[in-house]
Amino acid sequence: MKNLWLDIGNTRLKYWITQEDQILEQGAELHLQSPADLLLGLIQHFKNLNIQQIGVSSVQDKKNNDRIRRLLKSLNVPITFAQVQANYAGLQCGYEQPEQLGIDRWLQVLAVARNPEQNYCVISCGTALTIDLADGLQHLGGYILPNLYLQRDSLIQNTKGIKIPDAAFDELGPGRNTIDAVHHGILLGLVSTIEKVLQQSPRQLILTGGDAPVFARYLAEYAPRIENDLLLKGLQYYIQHQP
Repeated sequence: MKNLWLDIGNTRLKYWITQEDQILEQGAELHLQSPADLLLGLIQHFKNLNIQQIGVSSVQDKKNNDRIRRLLKSLNVPITFAQVQANYAGLQCGYEQPEQLGIDRWLQVLAVARNPEQNYCVISCGTALTIDLADGLQHLGGYILPNLYLQRDSLIQNTKGIKIPDAAFDELGPGRNTIDAVHHGILLGLVSTIEKVLQQSPRQLILTGGDAPVFARYLAEYAPRIENDLLLKGLQYYIQHQP
């Protein structure tokens, strides 16, 4: 049985094709604020794969999600759009209004928060850096920060007379030129934020997303666990526990 899993974020669309818990194919592309148009170009490919079930995580608004749903209906298989709920599979949502929590963040917590005796810090290192905390099966809420590149882009746009070309985020020491000072400072700020959160309450640190290895390098004392495809795991768990 082949399943299609879609993660439709603010800037990109990612998909996985799985069969019996094995990833057969995956892809990710920027959707340029029009995920349905990007999906339209993939539909024929999906039709050729004999998909039998679709699970969707989408942070898009109702208009875009309705377009996405109409496109997927052409595959003639069951479609489930995951939705944040106050209580799901034992996990309690920490938001007063659960619908305001991003489905991507909630699925990532759902993927790991299984042990009522274990506390968690789940950090997604994507377009934004999101931090979610859970005490056992109680989600506590979290934090959202601009990621490494958004902060650098903001400086480029708002700092007159200073050019900040791309460079690696690979040092925390004082920069000895402006380019290094910018990159080291941004990385130091985000690492320090994570450390502050963990110092307030020790918990299992879980990192996911493309920049997870960058942060893991500087958070080694907290024994971080890098989880690839964490949203996929949460989406699969969500589907498995549908009432």
